[in-house]
Formats: sequence, structure tokens, C-alpha cells
Amino acid sequence: MLKGIDPILNADVLYALRAMGHGDDLIIADTNFPSDSVARETVLGQVLRIDRPAAEVVRAVLSVYPIDTFVDDAAARMEVVGEPDTILPVMEEVQAQVSAVDGPQMIGVERYAFYDRAKQAYAVIQTGERRFYGCFALRKGVVPPDVA
Repeated sequence: MLKGIDPILNADVLYALRAMGHGDDLIIADTNFPSDSVARETVLGQVLRIDRPAAEVVRAVLSVYPIDTFVDDAAARMEVVGEPDTILPVMEEVQAQVSAVDGPQMIGVERYAFYDRAKQAYAVIQTGERRFYGCFALRKGVVPPDVA
């Protein structure tokens, strides 16, 4: 246990978040997402797991992970097939966590385009989220220098 770090962030997740650089994507996926096969194509090459609801995982991740402010697609959600404008409760909950750290409004990404983005990501965290379309992409930003 470490002080100041959310206890749901395990050692493997912390390692990956620390290793990522500005512009790298992190995928936070629901339990139905093909996380293992997609993660094999990522930079990390293996799936990470946090068996908690998506919004809890996003809250914990964002306690240590800055969101990119230089691009329009820094926060994204998988769109509902055939209903791209539908916002499900799981999406609202995750958006609330993103907004709590002054992050952007999430954009929608079509299902297969989301899979393609996920394969190019640095890492995939599979959550215990069982609600459909609980899949999100967060692009890493920068940690500014301390101001003296």
C-alpha cells in the first residue's frame, strides 16, 4: 500500500501509466471487450485488469494520469452501434470523472474504428464493467514542471 495512490491501481497498471508518454492512448474497456486479443497488438502487449466498474477505474487512473489538452480526441467513448448519439449511463458516469479533472467532452468513435484505435494504444485495462459500451480511450497529456 502506498500513501496518496488509489489502492485499486495495482503495480502493473502503475508501471504502464508511468511508462506512457505524451500522446499515448490508454484504453479502459468493459468486460465484454476483446481485451486480451487487442492488448496483444498494443505497445505493452498484454492486458491489464482492474475488476471494478468503469467509472471507478477512470477516477483512479485520472488521479495520476493527465489528459492531453492539445488534441480534440483526447477522451473518447465507443459509440452504440446504429445509435452514435446515444449516451448510456456508463458513459455519463465516465464523462463525470473526466469532467471532474477539467477534461474534455468525450467524442464518439464507431465500434470498429474504436477497435483500430485500441490496437494502436499503449495499453488496455479491462475492467469489471458489465454494462455494454463501457469502453473508453484516454490520451495522455503532460505533467508541467514545478513553478518556482
